[in-house]
Amino acid sequence: MVVLVVVALFSAAPLAAASGGRPDPLFRIIAYVRGNAMDIEQYPLQYLTHINYCFLHLKGNTLVLGGERDSIAISRLVALKKVHPGLKVLFSVGGWGGCELCSGVFAAADGRHEFAISALELLQHFGADGIDLDWEYPAIEGYPGHPYSGADRHNFTLLVAELRKVLGNGYEVTFAGGGFLKFLKESVEWDQVMPLVDYVNVMSYDLVNGYSTVTGHHTSLYSTPRQMESTDFAVRFLDSLGVPPQKIVIGAAFYARVWQDVKPGNNGLFQEGKFTSYVRFNQFDEIFGTGSSFTTYWDSTARAPYAYDSTNRLFATFDDRQSVALKTEYAIHKGLGGIMFWELTGDLRENGLLTTMANTALRSPRPRQRPPDQPK
Repeated sequence: MVVLVVVALFSAAPLAAASGGRPDPLFRIIAYVRGNAMDIEQYPLQYLTHINYCFLHLKGNTLVLGGERDSIAISRLVALKKVHPGLKVLFSVGGWGGCELCSGVFAAADGRHEFAISALELLQHFGADGIDLDWEYPAIEGYPGHPYSGADRHNFTLLVAELRKVLGNGYEVTFAGGGFLKFLKESVEWDQVMPLVDYVNVMSYDLVNGYSTVTGHHTSLYSTPRQMESTDFAVRFLDSLGVPPQKIVIGAAFYARVWQDVKPGNNGLFQEGKFTSYVRFNQFDEIFGTGSSFTTYWDSTARAPYAYDSTNRLFATFDDRQSVALKTEYAIHKGLGGIMFWELTGDLRENGLLTTMANTALRSPRPRQRPPDQPK
């Protein structure tokens, strides 16, 4: 039996590269970083434009750190700005399981105002650059048991407006949005929110998730006849609403999702199964590589890899170097605002997926375009 090593995963600086390519200040490469940042200098940070530190939470109406570890990590990240001029450090708020109070607090004007004031105080204290709202999710069910209401949709708009009012235009205001249809249709008043924010980070991963009982591509680039939701589907949906492309940042996954008890039909793809674990990219060679029980396949329609272990009836869906390069090219050719990923410490410290992103961006000319609209 294969033993899976399961690990909990959970504008712009110039894009620099060893090759000395010219920087593109309009294309963001954004890393989410969770928890301990003590060894973060061992990753190729010269490729990043933004680091989003995860996660800060609500205590009452106030934005708070999780403890001393957060304070040390944030201070260390902000100090990196001296080494990497132009790098921006944002606080991500909430996350999966981290926004239990959001619906209630953000329903009241006092709650939104006190939150915004506390966010400003933390940004000023640490010298950070903005707030990334990761409320999962306004107006629709998210983490099991967390309150939500149809009123959340408009309250999210009011929250963004209050943050912009309090923070002004000197700080970035962004949010993480689900890449699936229900979120896209029901959670956000896009026409009112997008003029106020710098950009949206579309979580174009977990499109099949831990609650899915049928396998699929969790982070595919394109839709297929069997799976509508994809990165391209979300981008097209937002484009149909008039969201400026330069305010759309798409997401890549530096981890695999694994299902068990999956029948071998179609090499495990679109078969019934039970989610069992996720695996960081820096473990892929060990778990999925040569010598393992997995065989890796490529879906040329979805432009996404997957793997199946017929001996142990395990199915895995993930991004790899090829799919990340294609996503980066897609973002550039579509004139999007950039690409982000979850999560930096899941990468290799040398020649990982972040390096693939950067090298792809440097050799893919970006269409000429005007600078992104300034938030109002």
